[in-house]
Amino acid sequence: MDCVKTGTRVKGSFFRQLLIYAIWLSASHNVLALHTLPEPSRISLSSVLASPPKSGIFEPIEISPAVIPHLPSPEYSFPPMYPTFPTAYVPVLTGRCHVDFSAISSIMDKTASDCNLPLAAVVGNVICCPQFSSLLHIFQGFYSTSSNNLVLQNAVADDCFKDIVSILASRGANSSIPTICSVKSSNLTGGSCPVKDIATFEKTVNTSKLLEACSKVDPLKECCRSICQPAIMEAALKISGTQSLIDNKNIIGPANHFDTLNDCKGVVYSWISQKLPHDSANKAFRILSACKVNKVCPLDLRQPSEVIQECRNVAAPSPSCCSSLNTYIASVQRQMLITNRQAIMCATVIGSMLQKAGVITNVYELCDVDLKDFSLQNGAAYGQEGCLLGSLPVDMVYDNSSGLSFTCDLSDNIAAPWPSSSSFTSFSLCAPEMSLPALPTSESSGCDRDDVDFFVPIFSVFVFGSLLL
Repeated sequence: MDCVKTGTRVKGSFFRQLLIYAIWLSASHNVLALHTLPEPSRISLSSVLASPPKSGIFEPIEISPAVIPHLPSPEYSFPPMYPTFPTAYVPVLTGRCHVDFSAISSIMDKTASDCNLPLAAVVGNVICCPQFSSLLHIFQGFYSTSSNNLVLQNAVADDCFKDIVSILASRGANSSIPTICSVKSSNLTGGSCPVKDIATFEKTVNTSKLLEACSKVDPLKECCRSICQPAIMEAALKISGTQSLIDNKNIIGPANHFDTLNDCKGVVYSWISQKLPHDSANKAFRILSACKVNKVCPLDLRQPSEVIQECRNVAAPSPSCCSSLNTYIASVQRQMLITNRQAIMCATVIGSMLQKAGVITNVYELCDVDLKDFSLQNGAAYGQEGCLLGSLPVDMVYDNSSGLSFTCDLSDNIAAPWPSSSSFTSFSLCAPEMSLPALPTSESSGCDRDDVDFFVPIFSVFVFGSLLL
């Protein structure tokens, strides 16, 4: 345990290697880490608050709704995170979408779980919306299997879209998914894409190359050394009539060109979903979504004026500077749960904003700011513990004994990165110069394998009362 306790304090000059090692290990050893966890034990909220753990390692916690405190903390308001599921009812369908939804029931159930009523908004960017988008791609391809089309007509698309949302709501999903995810029924129609039928598509596109690239998407390689994504883009360019632009790294043109290209990408997804089993297509589409969402910070970041005023001239720990910084971060972290890679992006964006305004000192280090501080806090257990989702796709899980749960990753205190300059456009987690350090050995570190795994612990957060602001 001495080695583990030391590990939780690693910061500063070793940050870069530790950070990359942790991110890499969290992505490539999820299964291994899950096997090393002890069995979940039932711990009531009252007992947790009465005797918080003294160690940095603790077991997953299941909190019964019966012990959730009814009065909120005076400092923080409770988000709408107590799962309440509707009494079973038959969804109100339009009757004009002639589809056997039972054939895609497993994907519908997964989407309903990932977009459940109380949590859809706070997990929308990483869990709900990618899964809902995948469902629509799969439905679009499934609907068109009995015809030569890869899209739905406008009127049918509107009816089917309403039925999908209604069925999901009947299974506990948030009925506002279209608003949360900014998705419309027109996403099923192919929009302005000029190719919408299978025959023309297969004459225009190298389908064998496309299928080979996307039939098995590697979750560890696709985001850095893409295979499926460029194949989809190439196919979309061909059917959009803009193949000549594929070699232009700075594609320019009117806004409707980009709309057409996006519409054609939807047609490509529809074709792929016809060729793959539903579960395989869903897995591939979710990995592609993960690559996209992990490239940017999804938080709405206002100008940190108060932080700039208090921290501009500090060179040593300052209570006023740290207070303003912590207040600012607390205001943005309440927006949603984010992934470890997104947290790096958010920390870098905020750090760049501060640098451009004259804050030169690494205030993250001065004020002990960690990556987990940028994501929604798990405040009902062990004080304020941040929950960062892993960079790989994760789903919500519901069962009668534990309620809603999802996996948090990178929960240890890895320091937030302070950008090396006010510009971070070249920052990339895939940069070749960011090589991984050698794995520590028991001879060199004095730790056994279980101790090493602590650097990237993975545990389940049970949402019944465990995520409070």
